[in-house]
Amino acid sequence: MEKLQMRRCSSVEWKPSPVLALTSSFDGSQVAAVRQDGMLEIWLVAPGSVGWHCQLTIQGDPVARVSSVVWCRPTSEKERFGRLLSSSLDGSVLEWDISSLTQHKILDCVAGSIFQMALEPNQNSVSSNSRQFANGHVSTQSDVHSESESSNIDNDDDSDDETCSTYVGATYQRLAMACGDGSVRLYNVPDSDALNYLRSFPRVSGKMLSVTWSNDAKFIFSGSSDGLIRCWDVRSFHEKYRITAGLGGVGSGPELCIWSLLSLRYPQPPSLPKENRNLVRCGTLVSGDSTGSIQFWDAHHGTLVQAHRHHKGDVLALATDPNHKRVFSAGSDGQVILYKLSKEDTSAEETSKWAYVKYIRAHTHDIRALTMAVPICREDASIDEGKAAKIRKKDKPIEYSYHKWSHLGVPMLISAGDDAKLFAYSAMEFTNFAPHDICPAPQRPLVNLANQSASDGTGSIMLIEQSTRLDVKLRENVSGHAKRTPNQLTHLVQLKSEGSRRIICSAISGDGTYIAYSHDLRPRLFELRCQSKGGHNNKGIWSLKKLELPKGLPSACCMVFSVDSLNLIIGGRDRKIYVVDVRKSEIIGTFDLQRKAIDMDSTVSESPATKMFTSYDGQWLAATNCFGDVYVFNLETQRQHWYVHRLNEAAVTAGGFVPGNSNVLVVTTSGNEVYVLDVEAKQMGEWSRRHTRHLPRSFREFPGEVIGLAFPPCLSYAHSVIVYSSRAMCFIDFSVPVVPDKDEITNLELSLDKFGTTKPGKVKLERKRRRNNLNIDEGSRQCKKNFDFCAFEHPVLFVSHLPEGSLFILEKRWMDVVKTCEALPVDRHVYGT
Repeated sequence: MEKLQMRRCSSVEWKPSPVLALTSSFDGSQVAAVRQDGMLEIWLVAPGSVGWHCQLTIQGDPVARVSSVVWCRPTSEKERFGRLLSSSLDGSVLEWDISSLTQHKILDCVAGSIFQMALEPNQNSVSSNSRQFANGHVSTQSDVHSESESSNIDNDDDSDDETCSTYVGATYQRLAMACGDGSVRLYNVPDSDALNYLRSFPRVSGKMLSVTWSNDAKFIFSGSSDGLIRCWDVRSFHEKYRITAGLGGVGSGPELCIWSLLSLRYPQPPSLPKENRNLVRCGTLVSGDSTGSIQFWDAHHGTLVQAHRHHKGDVLALATDPNHKRVFSAGSDGQVILYKLSKEDTSAEETSKWAYVKYIRAHTHDIRALTMAVPICREDASIDEGKAAKIRKKDKPIEYSYHKWSHLGVPMLISAGDDAKLFAYSAMEFTNFAPHDICPAPQRPLVNLANQSASDGTGSIMLIEQSTRLDVKLRENVSGHAKRTPNQLTHLVQLKSEGSRRIICSAISGDGTYIAYSHDLRPRLFELRCQSKGGHNNKGIWSLKKLELPKGLPSACCMVFSVDSLNLIIGGRDRKIYVVDVRKSEIIGTFDLQRKAIDMDSTVSESPATKMFTSYDGQWLAATNCFGDVYVFNLETQRQHWYVHRLNEAAVTAGGFVPGNSNVLVVTTSGNEVYVLDVEAKQMGEWSRRHTRHLPRSFREFPGEVIGLAFPPCLSYAHSVIVYSSRAMCFIDFSVPVVPDKDEITNLELSLDKFGTTKPGKVKLERKRRRNNLNIDEGSRQCKKNFDFCAFEHPVLFVSHLPEGSLFILEKRWMDVVKTCEALPVDRHVYGT
C-alpha cells in the first residue's frame, strides 16, 4: 500500500447534531442516544474497543426537541427489547419502534413541557444489580487530570449481587413525568398503544424539572425551578416533605433550578443476613442544580448530609454504579466527576460520607446525559491471552487500553453532549484509565461516487448526503504526483429535501445520471443533466429534473441502483424490497425478506433491510438488516437465492461484490471479522473457511468501526480490498495466506505454559502444526505483505479507488467540526492567558 498514490480532500461540510438524552436497555447491553435533529441511535455495548457498533438509526421529528428518554423492561418472555419512549418540550411522548424503524406519538400535549421522565424501578431486582442507574436526562484533546483515586479501592464484589432476569413478569411499569405546569403526572406503560393516565400530584409554583423514584417505589422525588425538592407519597399522593436546596449550596429561590435527581439505596452493613437484603430502605438522595452544587440528602428525613461544588456550571446529569457506592455527575462545564462513599462508614447511615475523587474532561462542550451500560457480547479470546503477557510499570499512563478495564458484565459509564461525541468510562476504575471514544465520527456525511466519469470527462460525480440536502460535486481528475489538492471537489448542484425533512438514505447511479433519496414519507427520484456551454472550456450548466416514481412506495431505509443504472432498488420500511424501472416508472419486482423455518419464531430478525449491495454483472442483490442477517436475491429470476444467519452473532458493517468475480460477496462485521461468501454455491468461500478464525490480532483490534470497502478497478488486484474505518485502513489480499502476528506465537507459548506445557519441543510442534493448518511458509512472509495498515491523521469519511490508479480519501479535521457546534462550554482560565 506504500506504492499507492493517495489523493486527499477535505472540502466537505460536516456538522453533527448534539446528543440530548441517553438511556440503556433493561439488561444494559444497548445504549440509546437521541440527538437534537430527531435522530435516535442504538449502540451495541462491547467489552472492548472492537464491537462498538451503531446497530440502527431511526429518524424522528426534528422539530420536537427531546428532553428525556426511557427504555421499559420487556413484559413477555418472547419480547427482547421493551418499549422505548421519549418526551419532548412540546409536551408529547413518542415511541420508537425498533422493529419497523419508525416513530409515532402515544401521548399528546396535556401539561405543557415535559422536562424529564422516570420509570418505576423493578420490584424484583432492587438488589445491588438493579438497572436503575441514571435519571434519564438529557477539541480532540482530552484534558484528563492525573489526580489518583485512593489505593483502597474496594472490588464491590458483594455477596448479595444476583443476576436479574430480563423478563420480570407482566406487571406494567409506572412512568412519572416532571411537567412544565408544576405537576408530576403518573402513567401506566402497557404492552402497546397509548399510556394509561393514573393521577397527578398537586401542582406547585414553578416548573418541575427533574423526577426520580425511590428504590422501593413508594416515594417520588421531584425538583423544580423554585429551588425546592419535594418527596411525594405514591400511595396517598400527598407531599411528605420538601427541601430547600439553596441552603446547602450557593443561591436559592427562583434563581436555583434542580436539573437532576438520583435516588440511592440505604447502605447495608455486610453483617446483614442475605434473606433480609432485599428489604431496601430509602437511603440517599442526590441533587444537581444550576449553581454547580452536588448535594447528598438523607432521603428518609430530608436533611443535608454533604454538599460539593466542584462544577463550574449547571449540573445536568447524575448516574451511579450498580452497588450505589459511586456517584457520577456532569454538566455544562464538560466535566465528569466521581464521588465515592467512604468504605469505613457504610455501616452507619448518619456517618456516611461522600468524598470527591477526581474529574475527567473528555468532552469539549456541555455534557447533557449520563447512563450505565454492561457489555454482554462475546469477548475476544485474544484479550484473555494477552493477560498473560509481561506487566510493565504500573504507574505508566494507559491512554488506549480500553479492553484492559472493559469486560463482560462489568458496568461502564457513558456520557454524551453538545459536541456530538459518546465516551465510555470505567465505572469501577474511573481514575486509572482514560475514556474511550465510542463514536469518533458522529453522523458523518454519507458519500456515494459514480463509477463512470462525468459527461465532459473532467472527473467523477460525487453525491454527499447531508441532513436535509444533497450536494452534487465533481471530483476533478488530477494528474501528476500531488498528494493534496484542496480544491478537488467542484460544486455542481444542490438538492434540498422536500419540506426540509431529514434525509434517511440516498443513492446515485453508476453513470451519474440518476439521483434518489428518501425521507420519512416517500422516496424521490431526479435526473442529473448538463447543458453544454460553448466557449467556456466545454463546461456546462448542471440541473436536476424531477422524475415520477410509482405511487404507494413506502419510505426507504436504504436504496441502490442496478449496475446498468436502469433500475432503482428500494429497501422499504415495510420489510420489502422493490425494484423500480426508472424509465417506465413502474415496479418490476418485489422481494420479501424470508428466513429459515428454524428462525420463524424469532422476533429479532424482523427488521427492514438497512444495507444493500449489487453485483457488477447485474445478477445478484445482497441485503442485510441491522442484526446481521444476509439475504441474497437473484435479479434475473426474481427470487430469493440464499439466506445467511448472522455471522458469528455480529452485525454487518460494510460489504460489496468483488468486481472481478460477481459471485463473491465480501462482508465485514462489528467483531472486526472478514467473510468471503460464494453466493452462487451458497457456501462460505475457501478463504473464509481457512482464515477467518485466524485473522491477525492487528486486524481484530482494528481502530474504529469498519464503515466501508474499496475494491480496486484493476483486474491485476481483483482479489484484494481496502477495509477502512474513520481512523485507519487495511489492505487485504485474498490470494496471499494470512500470517499470524508474532505476539500470537508468544501468547501460544504463554498459554501452553499456563496449562503445564513448558517443554520447548511441544511448543515447537504446536507452532509448526498451526502454521501448516494456515498454509503459511517462510517464503510467503518475504514475498508479499498482507494486512498492511495505514493510520489516518484526521477522521476519514470516504475512501475509493480512482480510475487513474490512485486512492481518493475524503477527510475532515475534527477541530474544524467542533467549531460548528452551537453552544460553547463554560469559560475557564487557561494558564498563560
